[in-house]
Amino acid sequence: MTNPATPHPFVDVRMRGFRDRATFADVLRLLDSFTLPLESEPVPLREAAGRVLAASVVAGVNVPGFARAAMDGYAVQSQDTAAASASSPVRLAIIGESLPGRPYAGAVGPGQAVRVMTGAPVPAGADAVLMAEFASEEPGGWVLARAAVAHGRNVGRIGEDVAAGREVLRAGRMLRPQDVGLVASIGMSAVNAVRRPRVALLVTGDELLPPGATPEGFRIVDSNSPMLAALVARDGGTCLPVRYLPDRYEAVRDAVQEAVANADLILVSGGSSVGKEDHAPRVVADLGELAVHGVALRPAGPLGVGFVKPKPPPASTPHPSDEGTGDVVPRPVILLPGNPVSCLCGYDLFAGRVVRRLGGRTWELPHRRVTLPLATAIVSAAGRVDYVRVRVEGETAHPITASGGSVLSSTVIADGFTLIDHDREGYSTGEVVDVWLYDG
Repeated sequence: MTNPATPHPFVDVRMRGFRDRATFADVLRLLDSFTLPLESEPVPLREAAGRVLAASVVAGVNVPGFARAAMDGYAVQSQDTAAASASSPVRLAIIGESLPGRPYAGAVGPGQAVRVMTGAPVPAGADAVLMAEFASEEPGGWVLARAAVAHGRNVGRIGEDVAAGREVLRAGRMLRPQDVGLVASIGMSAVNAVRRPRVALLVTGDELLPPGATPEGFRIVDSNSPMLAALVARDGGTCLPVRYLPDRYEAVRDAVQEAVANADLILVSGGSSVGKEDHAPRVVADLGELAVHGVALRPAGPLGVGFVKPKPPPASTPHPSDEGTGDVVPRPVILLPGNPVSCLCGYDLFAGRVVRRLGGRTWELPHRRVTLPLATAIVSAAGRVDYVRVRVEGETAHPITASGGSVLSSTVIADGFTLIDHDREGYSTGEVVDVWLYDG
């Protein structure tokens, strides 16, 4: 993170409501401007899939480093088989055998063959491998070639897979399992990857019970923290243990101070709206800067964005994000509404981008986007962005009528969501819209 702009004056909206709201585009610009990938670290190959390369990988060796058989059969001189056919086979003397890791030490001469297995070195003197399917052995150490084999046929060349000096993977690439395998093949045991962002989850609310509890009386079970933890993992981050906080200013303040000392991003669930016990905005403003509070977005309108500097650590134990900067870097703090759909919306549209950017991944949404006509109209209001859940049936998007921020089941029924632009009052039946698929 770079240093945020000049602090904004704090406006206490509790029991008053939002006087002004930032636009969706303004929040994106703010987060984009102040979010940079974290520093790099060595990562063992067994842990490297899904990580983002901080430096390109260049091969120091050829793969393969020797001519190897691409088929089980017989290493031969191709000219010896030129006249071979099923009706007129050519007889060759078997002089030895080459196995993976146990090559034949001699050379193949005219009229000779070496039995060879897939992956084994092709002996000197041979320039082709006759497939076992086109050969048959005879007693006395002979093989009958029943087909001609061309020069170079069924032989893997030196450097055919990877040539020494070649850039095999570029910096910025998110490693797939096959990428990790390729890195292993050139003799590397680790890669230099962007560090995974550490994300602190702070959940506020006197009414909340931890996941696994049964709702009772007027208390409800926290559904946001397991959802957020899964989203952070999807985006390449690592969650610190969840902290549950009472609706008390001091408790929220102390937890945020502790979190900024240990995390790269702090997500606060709940306590961000206009209620009497919504202390998170005041905490962020008192500890650092509350750059945004209130967004022209439905259903995540109470979302906030701030930046808080941790207290300078002892010189012997700097936070990794501060190493080499000469300064203590502010940590982004994103205030997510407590209603679960609002929380999901705020994470997907804003916080998730920060997690991915910190870890070197794409800024864009991680969902597959399709364009579909609407089965029914959607009504909105100009001046805000609407996050509308939809079901996909055939080639049509069906808006889900449950639009409240607390109806989490609506996101389970939905296949994805569409966004109504800030300057639109809705979309009409049959109008083609972008749909981002949850499972895409």
